[in-house]
Amino acid sequence: MKQILVYGDSLSWGIVPGTRRRLTFSQRWPGILEAELVRTGLAVRVIEDCLNGRRTVWDDPFKPGRNGLNGIEQRTEINSPLALVILMLGTNDFQSVHQHNASHSAQGIASLVRAIRLAPIEPDMPVPQILIVAPPRAGTPAGTMTEKFANARERAEGLSAAFASIAAEMSCAFFDASRIITASAIDGVHLDADQHVILGTQLVDPVRNLL
Repeated sequence: MKQILVYGDSLSWGIVPGTRRRLTFSQRWPGILEAELVRTGLAVRVIEDCLNGRRTVWDDPFKPGRNGLNGIEQRTEINSPLALVILMLGTNDFQSVHQHNASHSAQGIASLVRAIRLAPIEPDMPVPQILIVAPPRAGTPAGTMTEKFANARERAEGLSAAFASIAAEMSCAFFDASRIITASAIDGVHLDADQHVILGTQLVDPVRNLL
């Protein structure tokens, strides 16, 4: 059985827009991806490590543990052997408490890639391949997201291109989710259930090609 680690934030955790509820595993894109891969005949397990508010490499000034760089080597070690790590982060880099741009976020992703490749896995276990997924840009933030993501869309301009460049530079696979899914109109940030379905199914072929 091949194991895939999804390292993400609330877009992958499956928060229901406008609430604090969570979609079930079968409704979240990692669960949909697993089910579809199994349906094609692959023996796979998709492991979720998705934390609401997680940044690429920065701390949340109000909540501890949201720096994605902290502990990623140990997460890689814990879940080894891994065939693939899917990184889908970046959205929270543009919260209003930060003044980052797309280039900064891409450099954060690069730091995560380096950390995964340096993880202290057992000698006979493989260094996993890495798939970088560019998240959809935020829409118009609403409700509790209004202040938290003020001007996030503008500051994230060029994120997909910046992630694609880093992926090419670091010999990682790349998938631009912003081409196929959009943030919910309910809160302007998270994914509606139908977008999870689209993303999970559209990732099947790219992931199969990496396993």
